Amino acid sequence: MVFANEQGQVLEQPGWAMTGRLGEQLVEPTPAEVIPLPEGATLTLLPERHPIGINPNGEFRALTRDPWQRREKPALAVGALLPQGYTRTLTPAYLPQKKAKPLPLFGYAAVGLANGRLWVAARQTDEDRTWNPRYYDTPELTERVQAKLSRYPQNRVLRQLARCAQEYSCFTAQNLFYGRWEAGLPVSPACNARCVGCISEQAAECCPSPQQRIRFKPSVAEIVEVAVPHLETAEAAIISFGQGCEGEPSLRGEELAQAIRQIRQQTDRGTINMNSNASRPENIAAICAAGLDALRVSLISANPDLYQSYHRPQGYGLAQVRTSIQRAVEQNVYVSLNLLLFPGVTDRDEEVEALLNLVRETGLSMIQLRNLNLDPEIFLKLVPPASGPSLGIPAFLEILQAELPGVKLGNYSREATRRTVK
Repeated sequence: MVFANEQGQVLEQPGWAMTGRLGEQLVEPTPAEVIPLPEGATLTLLPERHPIGINPNGEFRALTRDPWQRREKPALAVGALLPQGYTRTLTPAYLPQKKAKPLPLFGYAAVGLANGRLWVAARQTDEDRTWNPRYYDTPELTERVQAKLSRYPQNRVLRQLARCAQEYSCFTAQNLFYGRWEAGLPVSPACNARCVGCISEQAAECCPSPQQRIRFKPSVAEIVEVAVPHLETAEAAIISFGQGCEGEPSLRGEELAQAIRQIRQQTDRGTINMNSNASRPENIAAICAAGLDALRVSLISANPDLYQSYHRPQGYGLAQVRTSIQRAVEQNVYVSLNLLLFPGVTDRDEEVEALLNLVRETGLSMIQLRNLNLDPEIFLKLVPPASGPSLGIPAFLEILQAELPGVKLGNYSREATRRTVK
């Protein structure tokens, strides 16, 4: 077991064992649930929360006081933030103090110590190719941003992405200025969902959004002006609509379809991707027909109750999402789920069954695993009671691999093979 003092120093609690949480349940991690803390992971203090461990008597207990201090000082919980390519298996175990403030929007994983090194509750679920933090926020970024802005001084999308790249350290925004890989291209200020974990706009401000959503509607010309040079010149080029700094791109279906057609009139290189809630089947079908290569659909659950509680959709539901996926698949678009994963919920029997049914019925190609970035206490209040025990994330992953042998499982968007657009 590890904890932190008020100065943020991580300390060992001798004789106590590490504990994690699987939903509401306190558990001792199994060997399949932990790995050495990987490069790029960040330890973070969980303020106003006392860590829970297993004491020498084998009991789950909260450590409220720092045993290394003579004067009474609090012991505080510690979590880890994982780099991309890793999926957490347990959340940290802690006892919130009275009136503890909500945690910022990150995906917290349980941490422990063994054999002189830190371990984290996680599994590596994809190869680290292009998303390692060492490739980003490099010294030449500012110069690259200024050079791009000087070439297109009137383009509002570029100005937005310059802010995202420098102020928010958004990797997909930075890729546009580095001229490589997947580059984000925001197009929509509006959204027809009010997701509890939204990173750009919170209706109730339960947990402050870490960035500001775009306040304008980019023109078709602005979209094309940003997209074409990247697709024409970038290594493993992907342009992605539907980024964290915007709402739902398919709400601008007519303009987006027009932009995609104009892009493809100028270049057939690279992949055009859209991240979407898939709420508008007709718009999705039109965008796909215009030349979309890949569609990634965000989903917390394939069960209507939990879907409704988290996404809080306005004027649509899971039925429309399912139809949108089917229409995209019918047009040979590479469809992925952006599955928002939470240990102890995603791995419930009823959740697994519903997910398997959705994948089989729609014929989608990939499940991308995303650690849900939300305070665990806030999320668990939204979740319906379980009908039985959770399977655990390792077992959940094994079931997906066994039951869906033709479906890719990972964390990253892939380049999609171009298809003929009639």
